[in-house]
Amino acid sequence: MTDTERLAAREFLALLTDPATFTELPSPTRESAPDGPLTWQGYDASRARATERTGESESVVCGTASVLGTRAVLIAFEFGFLGGSLGERTGDRLEAAYGHAREQGLPVVPLVATGGSRMQEGMLALTQLQRVARQSALTREAGLPQIAVLRDPTTGGGWATLGAGADIVLALPRAQVGFAGSRVRPPDADPSAYTAEAQVANGTADAVVPLAELRQTLGLWLRLLTDGGTGGGKQRGTDGHAEFFGMVGDTPVPRSGIEPAPVPHALGSTDLPRTGWEAVQRARSPQRPRAEAYLDTYFTRRLALSGDRCGGTDPGMLCGFGERDGRTVAFAAQAGTATRPAGYRTAARLIRLADRLGIPVLTLVDTPGAANDAEAERQGAGAAIAELFGAVAAARTPITTLVIGEGGSGGALALAAPGNTYATPDGYFSVIAPELAAAILKRPPQQAEPTADQLRIRPQDLVDLGVIRGISGPPPRGRQA
Repeated sequence: MTDTERLAAREFLALLTDPATFTELPSPTRESAPDGPLTWQGYDASRARATERTGESESVVCGTASVLGTRAVLIAFEFGFLGGSLGERTGDRLEAAYGHAREQGLPVVPLVATGGSRMQEGMLALTQLQRVARQSALTREAGLPQIAVLRDPTTGGGWATLGAGADIVLALPRAQVGFAGSRVRPPDADPSAYTAEAQVANGTADAVVPLAELRQTLGLWLRLLTDGGTGGGKQRGTDGHAEFFGMVGDTPVPRSGIEPAPVPHALGSTDLPRTGWEAVQRARSPQRPRAEAYLDTYFTRRLALSGDRCGGTDPGMLCGFGERDGRTVAFAAQAGTATRPAGYRTAARLIRLADRLGIPVLTLVDTPGAANDAEAERQGAGAAIAELFGAVAAARTPITTLVIGEGGSGGALALAAPGNTYATPDGYFSVIAPELAAAILKRPPQQAEPTADQLRIRPQDLVDLGVIRGISGPPPRGRQA
């Protein structure tokens, strides 16, 4: 079976779900005039042929099932039924599925394969997108995750609501994905722009997953984003909405006892730097452990979230969710490069999602600063940094920060948790790089070293100043870092 093979809805469900766990939801009944609301000649005959061909009475099959032990509501599109198009009856089924998910506190998994809205129902078909958007928003407010799987094709309103509107977006290799379907694009349009791979590259989808790996990947995502992966830290109110938080003064604090992510142990130097310049040199050393090493040591397994949903990605900002000691921790980690606007927006997206789901966050600071080239300005560097500052400031789930290398100015501080930031012995935090500080003060280049001491950027200086809470040490022998 190939990745691009177009499977029927029930065949696709059988591939992904645990055996004998799928229970189809009752289908709402709707009376309609002959040939539908527009009396489109031949519409009833088209639907009858679609039913005969597929065995389905509509373009979606909705039900509950387990995926590697985690229950979810699954919405599988049947492309063979009028191209998986959305009509009024489709909207009825989608609304009922989302409502059931909220009643039962279950995540929603749309398995999308659609050509868009149904022409034979005109604007009434198009308005189903508003119904879908409303249901998705209500489910988001209820603190329930939505994980979309994009099949071939995923176009039109189905992509713009069920697909792109999900928290996590997975796609099958080489699937056609785009708002414009193949028959309505400009004749000279580059077809490679309308693919799953292109959507991942431009930040609107998280990953391309081969069909053979999809069940395992989806199952792990469901585990990480639901109570099955959080150790039971999240509580729900009687209305089914997530109920986490209270206030102490003007500070939001967890009400449900969500434990902060543990501070990772230092993987590099164990002794403290003697001078500010030594702290800078250590942080810039290519031999120093980077974010990947910390994440690999910290988590037993993890999955990456990618893209800012605004057209960009930044490989220098690693975001996702991982499992540690049987519970889920979200992470946003700088990888030692100048962070680009897409990186800040992706981190903000990660923190907002973790906050909504009641999952603690770990951030790793390691950047010489924000990217300051002309393209970064055109991409809205200042606005992106402001967005991340705002996401961290507004977060009600606990955030733990460890400075593992360079902490360059506001581009680093945006990722740091106020009052819960730590540093390793080979990390530093500074209002500005010592070389740039010397230049601004009109000092010769050789004065960068004493300027570093004046800035008081060593980990022990930061503790004394009250900027960080403490310095991370090495892991005990035989213990997870």
